[in-house]
Amino acid sequence: MTIAASSVTVELANDADWRTRLVYNAGRRSAHPLLGALGRLGINVVRTKQVFAITSYTDAPAAVLVPPHGTRRRSVAFEQFGAEWLWDRSVPDPIAQQRGAILYFHGGGFIVCRLRTHRRLVARIAKGSGLPALSVDFRQLPRASYTDIIDDAVESYRYLLGLGFPAHKIILAGDSAGGGVAFRLAIATRERGLPTPGAIAAIAPWADLDWTYRNAHPNGPFDPLIPPIGYEAVARMGFARNGIVDPALSAVNHDFTGMPPALIQTGSKECVLADAEQLARRYADANIPLTLQLWDRAIHIHQAGADLLPDARRAIADIAAFNRRVIDAR
Repeated sequence: MTIAASSVTVELANDADWRTRLVYNAGRRSAHPLLGALGRLGINVVRTKQVFAITSYTDAPAAVLVPPHGTRRRSVAFEQFGAEWLWDRSVPDPIAQQRGAILYFHGGGFIVCRLRTHRRLVARIAKGSGLPALSVDFRQLPRASYTDIIDDAVESYRYLLGLGFPAHKIILAGDSAGGGVAFRLAIATRERGLPTPGAIAAIAPWADLDWTYRNAHPNGPFDPLIPPIGYEAVARMGFARNGIVDPALSAVNHDFTGMPPALIQTGSKECVLADAEQLARRYADANIPLTLQLWDRAIHIHQAGADLLPDARRAIADIAAFNRRVIDAR
């Protein structure tokens, strides 16, 4: 990876702990081939986004993933989607005080995961950052287009502005598909005449819905969890028209002039490193600060395994430190 720009910093964040290596090797031997087979099945046999209706049932079992002790929670109902506030008891109620906030978009490839699956992870990040987080349950496939998803993201951003949160104190965040939404939302604020958010903190963002660059990336065979064909299958069935995805949907295809500073974390062997590299080049072209952290042999969204993985805890600590610097900077 070659990115020559003083505004972009690429960090090798760690030398993988033995537990991270164990999970990496297990994923290569199990999840990678299974998800690859499902991807090929989707592209060659199923070919319709209606199959994704069955994935809406994945959230209920995740109720066992309770947030850390001391977490406060409040539901927010929008017309087309839901959300929830998460904040530690040491942090003021976000309705009463608007010092700053994280606006979080969960991953799951636009087909799985919702608020419950990510509640523990988002609450950990919020607690470490000393901020409340609004976790957004945006509409997903098959009932939503990508435009619908970005509309939900914009509405949630407008909600924070309406509560009195200054734009420069709002940090857009997300993982995987949600990380891509965070970058696309930052672009949408410019398109719709809204003030620019303070920063973006993204975990392994899926920011290019087209599969061409990702499929050709050398990490493809080595991704410990999701092979490139997994992303391609969802994009082909969910967002493509006649086999083509509108380039305007993907954040990587836009001018990044005026974008907020960003932190990206991704596993060193993940195929979505291809997306992170493209984002970094857009940031370099616009001469805007971005830090790209490469986590040695970390699986996709390894931060969710913070209860068991020391590397994951360190990654969350780095996100929290970045968020605190953003809030304290102005």
